[in-house]
Amino acid sequence: MSVLAAIAVLALLIVVHELGHFAAARLQNIRVSRFSLGFGPVLLKYQGAETEYAIRAIPLGGYVGFPDDDPESDLPANDPDLLRNRPILDRVIVISAGVIANLIFAYFLLVGQVTTVGLQDLQPGLLVPHVDPASAAIAAGMKQGDIILGLEGQPLPPYPDASKTFVETIKNAANQPVNLTLKRDNQEINLTLTPIASENGHGKIGVALLPNLKIRRAQNIKEALVYGADAYQRIATLTVQGFWQLISHFQENAQQVAGPIKIVEYGATIARNDLGNLFQFAALISINLAVINILPLPALDGGQLVFLFIEGLFGKPLPNKIQEGIMQTGLVLLLGLGVVLIVRDTLNLAIFQELFQ
Repeated sequence: MSVLAAIAVLALLIVVHELGHFAAARLQNIRVSRFSLGFGPVLLKYQGAETEYAIRAIPLGGYVGFPDDDPESDLPANDPDLLRNRPILDRVIVISAGVIANLIFAYFLLVGQVTTVGLQDLQPGLLVPHVDPASAAIAAGMKQGDIILGLEGQPLPPYPDASKTFVETIKNAANQPVNLTLKRDNQEINLTLTPIASENGHGKIGVALLPNLKIRRAQNIKEALVYGADAYQRIATLTVQGFWQLISHFQENAQQVAGPIKIVEYGATIARNDLGNLFQFAALISINLAVINILPLPALDGGQLVFLFIEGLFGKPLPNKIQEGIMQTGLVLLLGLGVVLIVRDTLNLAIFQELFQ
C-alpha cells in the first residue's frame, strides 16, 4: 500500500503539471488534441469531443498535444485558435502554466499538512533521545530528552549543520572540558562535560543525536497560510540550492540524481513511517518538477520558452525543421536518461541487492 501511495503521489503531480498546460490553453480557447500521461504505447484512452485523453506505457512524465504538431490534422493552417497562431504572450502562458501549477499545488499541499497532521519544522539545536550509562554525558548530568542549544557559548544552528558542528567539536576535545547550553523542561541550563578519549584518540560523550523538530499545526486559516509559506520558502530555497550544486559540481553529485523508481522508494518509506508526511514529500517533488521543467533544455518547458524568446527577439520563429530536430533530440536524450535511472535505481532496490548477494 505504501508503494501504491507513492506512485499515486507521483502520478498526481504529473496530472497537475499537464492540467496546468491544458487549462491555460482551453481558457484561451486554444485547441488541444491530446492529453497524455506517460509516453509510448497507449494503455488506455478516451476520445472526447476535441481532445484524446490517454495513459501511456512509459511513466516518465506526460504531455499536452496540439493540432499544430499533427500532420494529419484537417484544421486550416490559419485557424486563429491554433497555438502557433496566437501572440507570443498567449503561448508563454500555456507553456509556463505547468510549472506554475506545480508551484501553486506545492504550496497548498503544505497548507493542507499544517492544517491537518501538522508540519515538522526544524529548530536550532539537537535533541538527545538516549544517554549511555557510565558515559561522560551521564556523569555531567545530561538526560534523555535534553535539547542542546549552544556549544562553547555559541548557539547551534538547525540540523544538519548543528550535528556536524557538535560532533566535530566533541571529537577534537578528548579529555578537555566543553561547555553546553541545554533546554530541559522549558528551562535553559548550563553544564560542562569532558569527552572521554576513544581508542583512536577522538572524544566521545555517549549520546544519540536527532534533529530538533517542532510540530507546527495551524489553529486557523491565517496561521495555515503563514506556516505553509514559511515551509514553502524553505523547501524552494533548498531545492534551488541543490540544483545549483548539481550543475556546478555535476561529477561529484551525479549519483544523487534520482529517477522515478528511487522517488517511489523514498515515498513508500515515508508512507510506511508516517502517511501524513506524504503531503510534504509531494510538495518537495512538485517543486522539483517545476524547477526541472523550467530549465532551458530541449523537450522541457524551459526549452520551448527559449524558442519563444528567440522569436520575440528576432521577430520570427526558428524554422520548424530546426525546432523539431532540437526537440526530438532532447526528447530521446531525456527518455534515455530516464531509462538509465530506472534501471540503476531498480537494481539498487533492496530486493535486487539480496538476489545478487
